[in-house]
Amino acid sequence: MAQRLPKTYGVNRRWLCSTVLVLCSMLPPALNAAPPSSSLARDMAALLAEEELTGAVWATVDTGVSPAITVGATGVKHAGTGQPLTADDRVQVGSVAKTVVATGILRLVSEGRLQLDTPVSQLLPDVTFDNPWKATDPVRLRHLLDHTAGLDDARIWQVFSAQAQPDTPLANTYARRGGTLRIRSRPGTRFSYSNTGYGLLGGIIEATTGQRYERYLDAHLLRPLEMHDSTFRFVSQEGAHTDPRLAMGHLENAVPHAAAPLYLRPASQFTTTAQDMGKFARFLMSDGRLGSEIFIDSALLQPMGQPAGTEAAQAGLTMGYGLGLQTRDRHGAIGRCHGGSTIGYRAMFCLFPDQRRAFFLAVNTDSETADYDALDRRLVTALEITAPAPLPATPATVEVADWEGFYVPAPNRFAMVAWVDTTLNFVQLKHDGSAVQLKPAFSPEVALTPVGSALFRAPDRITASHVLITTANGTRAFSTGFRTYERIPTAKLAWLWLSLALGASGLCYLLIAGVVRLLMRRLRVSRPVFFPSLGALALLLPLPLFFRQSFLQFGDLTLASGLLAATTVALPLTMVIGLALHLRRRPAGRIAFIDAVAMLAVLQWTLVLAAWGLLPLRLWA
Repeated sequence: MAQRLPKTYGVNRRWLCSTVLVLCSMLPPALNAAPPSSSLARDMAALLAEEELTGAVWATVDTGVSPAITVGATGVKHAGTGQPLTADDRVQVGSVAKTVVATGILRLVSEGRLQLDTPVSQLLPDVTFDNPWKATDPVRLRHLLDHTAGLDDARIWQVFSAQAQPDTPLANTYARRGGTLRIRSRPGTRFSYSNTGYGLLGGIIEATTGQRYERYLDAHLLRPLEMHDSTFRFVSQEGAHTDPRLAMGHLENAVPHAAAPLYLRPASQFTTTAQDMGKFARFLMSDGRLGSEIFIDSALLQPMGQPAGTEAAQAGLTMGYGLGLQTRDRHGAIGRCHGGSTIGYRAMFCLFPDQRRAFFLAVNTDSETADYDALDRRLVTALEITAPAPLPATPATVEVADWEGFYVPAPNRFAMVAWVDTTLNFVQLKHDGSAVQLKPAFSPEVALTPVGSALFRAPDRITASHVLITTANGTRAFSTGFRTYERIPTAKLAWLWLSLALGASGLCYLLIAGVVRLLMRRLRVSRPVFFPSLGALALLLPLPLFFRQSFLQFGDLTLASGLLAATTVALPLTMVIGLALHLRRRPAGRIAFIDAVAMLAVLQWTLVLAAWGLLPLRLWA
C-alpha cells in the first residue's frame, strides 16, 4: 500500500519531486506507463454499461519500435460505495494464474532443478495415479503443464468449499483421504483442462524448493520480474487478509462478493495489477534474459502456447495448449492467451508475439450473461493487430464420409458428469459433399470449410479450427485442439436417450401423481405406489436447504448435501419396494399398471446413473 511522506521529515518536497521526475525520465521507455487512449477508455466504459459490468482494468503492451505499457481503468471498485476503479487497483485473475505458475516451473527447468519429461511420481511419490498406460506413458511434468495428463478437471469440493483455508497443505487438496487420481486418456495425447493438474504443479514447486509455492514464486519469479504489486498469497477485500487496494468482486446484478480461499489455489489464486501484467507480457515476448543473465531459457519461452505431441497437433492442427498458454483464433487475430474466472472476476491475457504486442484485461464482475468477448475484441482493435487472410477452401485428402455419425467428448472435462456429457452434449457430424456439418445437441449447426489434409475451418476463424483423426485403436474422432470427440455407436446413444426419456417421464409421473394423491388423501401405505411416490417427493426436500446456504458450501457435507445423498440412495430402494408390493398384491386397473411402468422406468434409470457414478449423488466426494 502506498504511503505518504509526513511533513515532519524535513525534506525539501520541491527538490524531491524534481529528483523523482528526472530519475523517471532516465528509465527505459518500456518501463514508462503511457497515457491511456481516450477513445479506448470511452469505448470500454460504454461496453461495461451495455453488458452491466461493474469495472475493468486493462493494459496494452507494445515492445516494437515505440515500446510502452499503457494501462487504463473504468467503472467502480465497489458497487456499494461507488468508488471509482483505477489502473493502480489490484485485481484477481482466476486461471490466468496458471500462466504465471507455468513460468515459475520453466524457471526451475532453466536452473536445472526440474526436467519437463520427469514422471510426476518421482517428484510427488505420495500421489497415486490410476494410469492404465503407466508402463509406457507415465504422467510427466510436461503433461501437467499442457493439460494432457488425462486428469479430471476438479471435483466439486475442490472448487466450492467453505472449509478451504489459505494455508491448507496442498497434499490435502488433490484427492479425498489419499485417494488415487484416475487417468482417463493416454498421457500426452489429448488436451483435457485440469485444475487438479495445476494443483499438482504447486506441490512440485514445494517439493523441489522446500518452501510454500506462494513464497517461492513471490520471491524468485515476481520480484526479479519487478512485479512488486503482485502476489500468490491469499488476499481478500475483508477479514484477516484484507488488502484495501484489492477491488471488490461482484456477481450477477452487481452483488459484491469478497474473495474466499480455495483448495486448488495454484490453479487460480493470483492478485496483480494491470501494470504488472504488462511487465509479465513484455517478459514472455522477450529472449528470457533479465539484464545480461538468462532468467528463463528462450527455448522454453518460445513454445508457450504451442501444442506438442497430441493427436490433434500431430495431425496438423496448430490450435491448442502448451506450457501455460493456448493458441487462440479470435476476433480476426491469432494469439497466445489464457482466460480466467474466480469469485467476482473474469480476466483475459493475450500475447501476439509476431506483432510484439499484448493485452491484459480484468473485470470485477463474474456474470453468466455478459459478452466479455466484446471487451477482448476492443482491445485487439486497439493493438492494431494485422490479421492474415482466412485459409482458402482446399479439398480434404481424407474420405470425410467415413467420419459421419454421432460424437461425444472423450474425455469430458468433469468425470463426475460423464453421463450428462455423453447423453446430452453429443455432436452429429455430417458431410454434404463439400463441407462438414457439425450439429451439437443444443446449439446451431456449424459448417466447416475444408482447408487441406484432414483440417477444417469454422466460419469465424482464420486458420484451421478442427481436424479429423483416426485413433491408434482405429476409432474415428475429431478435435478442436481443446476438446476431442470420439464416435459413439448410434445404438448406444439411442439407449441412453431412451433410458433418460423413460426415467424422467416416470419420475415426473410419480411426482405429479404423488402430489395429486396426497392432496386428495388417496396416497395410502397399503398401495404399492406409496413408497415410490414418497421417494420421488423426497428429492424436493434438499432444495430449500441449498437455497439457504452459501454457494461456497456446495462441495461440503452439509444438511442439504447429506439429505440429497440420502434421498438419491433411497430412490431406487423405494422403486424396488413398490414393484415388490405390486407383484405380491397384483392390483387391477389401468392406473395400477401405469404406476408399475413408471416405477420400472425410474428403477432402470437409477441403475444406469449408478453405473456411471452419479448415484448416490455425493457432492462432497
